[in-house]
Amino acid sequence: MAKGALRVVVIGGGSSYTPELVEGLIQHHHEFPVKELYLVDIEDGREKLEIVGAMAQRMVEKAQVPMTVRLTLDRREAIRGADFVITQIRVGRLPARVRDERIPLAYDCLGQETTGAGGFAKGLRTIPVILDIARDIEELAPDAWMINFTNPTGMVTEAVLKYGNVKSIGLCNLAIGTRMQIASMADVDRSLVDFEWIGINHLNWATKIRVGSNNVMDLIWDRAARNGMSVKNIPDFGWDPAFLRSLGALPCSYLHYYYMTDTMLEEERESARTVGTRGEVVQRIEAELFELYKDPNLAVKPKQLEKRGGAYYSLAAVELIASIYNDRKDVQTVNVRNGHILPFLPEDASIEVNAVIDSRGAHPIQVTTPVTPQIRGLLQVVKAYEELTIEAALHGDYGSALHALTIHPLVTAGQTAQKILDDILAENQTYLPRFFQ
Repeated sequence: MAKGALRVVVIGGGSSYTPELVEGLIQHHHEFPVKELYLVDIEDGREKLEIVGAMAQRMVEKAQVPMTVRLTLDRREAIRGADFVITQIRVGRLPARVRDERIPLAYDCLGQETTGAGGFAKGLRTIPVILDIARDIEELAPDAWMINFTNPTGMVTEAVLKYGNVKSIGLCNLAIGTRMQIASMADVDRSLVDFEWIGINHLNWATKIRVGSNNVMDLIWDRAARNGMSVKNIPDFGWDPAFLRSLGALPCSYLHYYYMTDTMLEEERESARTVGTRGEVVQRIEAELFELYKDPNLAVKPKQLEKRGGAYYSLAAVELIASIYNDRKDVQTVNVRNGHILPFLPEDASIEVNAVIDSRGAHPIQVTTPVTPQIRGLLQVVKAYEELTIEAALHGDYGSALHALTIHPLVTAGQTAQKILDDILAENQTYLPRFFQ
């Protein structure tokens, strides 16, 4: 990795999130000097890539940083000789997300982008494509780091760990967002907040929450009971105070789907009936954003991007790659191979925990909080679902797919799981050829 001549590639460069990433690269250019930024997309995304690419070029010019922005539909051309490859793809684009949300709802099951049957459908479409990208990196840039932001991040990371041969780390903005929220509640700088982060992607619990040398679990439980510390795409219903204390941890916002299933399902039904599913809402937000991005006078990230969700996405991404580049040895929360960190999960599973980041990658820190049965049991079931989903995606295995859905806590078992699966396959034939060979 040549100092001062960094080549960063963003697969899915036409995403509405890209201006936030570009902003982060500009702000941190003094510590992570990107020389070439390649934004890559597919033919169907050409128009968005050109709009976002022009916006990115204006941002770089306004900031007067020595970074060249290049746009291409040729993924292999961009990857050749890269130092970092960031993946942020959406196979099937937003119309596929809307189908992922509405199919489960038709059977009175939660439909969500990364959780339950919706996340299952997205995983089936995404995993084969991500592994194709990993093979290109292995061939064309074997020393490059693959930083994955593509959801469902945990399953995608695990698939690359098991079946790829690249240096890879999975990343999510949930942990850094939680740290920001705790810092705000305690009215301190984020650097003073520390916690253990236990689990797998979008199924996490924070324990041992401290601000400086002070244990603030009681404070955070009290605040979280009134305000569930949710993210943009998840309704905030708070938490029951007694439940939080009996759990002994702070659950991430996605655990509302598991702990408050009836409430969340009713909210999804009502939203789908009135304003639309989250995917349909995002379609409207994106239409507004891309109209803004077309403005030749706009050269900074617009405030409206905050409505899209994904807060602190660029901060998480840039901090990770800057720590690798500068061999910082700081602690960040990432998706990595389990090994023996969580002994009740397979060694080759992807987990999301704190890790020391240096030039050799992410080194997970041993969890010291005893993992209680109520946390361990849910993790084991959902991890089994993820393992089965990965196998189904790779081999087009109907049986693995059916059993993955059948055991998921948010899918009614048996015939309902089979009906959902058949609908998902019927609606995704173009993207799931392995199931129809």
